[in-house]
Amino acid sequence: MTLLLAGDIGGTKTILRLVKSSDAPGLHTVYEETFRSGDFPDLVPMVQQFLAAANTETPDKACFAIAGPVVNNTAKLTNLAWLLAADRLSEELGIAAVSLINDFAAVGYGILGLSKQDLSTLQVGKHQPDAPMAIIGAGTGLGQGFLIKQGHQYQVFPSEGGHADFAPRNELEFQLLKYLLDKHGIQRASVERVVSGLGILSIYQFLRDRKIAAESPDIAEAVRTWEQEAGQPEKTVDPGAIIGSAAVEGRDRLAEQTLQIFVEAYGAEAGNLALKLLPYGGLYIAGGIAAKILPLLQNGSFLLNFTEKGRMRPLLEEIPVHIILNPQVGLIGAAVCASKL
Repeated sequence: MTLLLAGDIGGTKTILRLVKSSDAPGLHTVYEETFRSGDFPDLVPMVQQFLAAANTETPDKACFAIAGPVVNNTAKLTNLAWLLAADRLSEELGIAAVSLINDFAAVGYGILGLSKQDLSTLQVGKHQPDAPMAIIGAGTGLGQGFLIKQGHQYQVFPSEGGHADFAPRNELEFQLLKYLLDKHGIQRASVERVVSGLGILSIYQFLRDRKIAAESPDIAEAVRTWEQEAGQPEKTVDPGAIIGSAAVEGRDRLAEQTLQIFVEAYGAEAGNLALKLLPYGGLYIAGGIAAKILPLLQNGSFLLNFTEKGRMRPLLEEIPVHIILNPQVGLIGAAVCASKL
């Protein structure tokens, strides 16, 4: 029996979980707690408090998923004055093996620990057990990554594919691209500027400014508040989430048109990733947005744009496509990663 510590560390909150790993399949949660990250000067006292509350022995291994870049097992959190290093954490906590990984890499490992109940399948395809797997996830940004099988285990590889160029495919998307270039005074626009939470807002502003449809008072107020708070480190509203909810509920025409463009662009970019990797092991849609707009992803337009790649369509129709429903996939991935240390 091996005791593992998994952590999902963000600027606002941190979730810690103790997990037992044994010869029996699966990882079994022993204890879990959520903390306000800003209440602690460092991760070490938080973990010490957590272990004391769990009333357990020191874990054998630990893995922490970090919302930010990880270089040589060190990380500096963007919105938190923490500088983390795996060797220091190992020494101060007395844990023999400690690893730091990017939060999207943790999602990649998390795929290996999901059950069928954690997924909504958009396309069954023809699964190949030894083929690559791909991950794409729209949230604050647009994460992308992939898994390659090496021997009996998978290796997770990060990617910066979300920063590739946004490629418009019709007249409206060309107008959207020009709008983004002019609005931000830039020479190119990444796909992340369209397929992300901020992308939802940008599409909405584009349609609003062209008076495609009338605004609802509540959404208009949320968007104006966000625009007035530009430059502030913390916003009081999340207009992307509000627009998405209104579109799912079918109560706002402008929001519905916004999400239609968003879902089509999301599907097209997922198809681009699939063309580059041919992930017959499955393409997994992660991120905080997908589960919240599930009906819109299931209505057919995502898959239509995913497979709409000319003579490559037959290849893409064979790739299994799944939406991850479990919001703790990153925490699961941290535990899986810890088990492999």
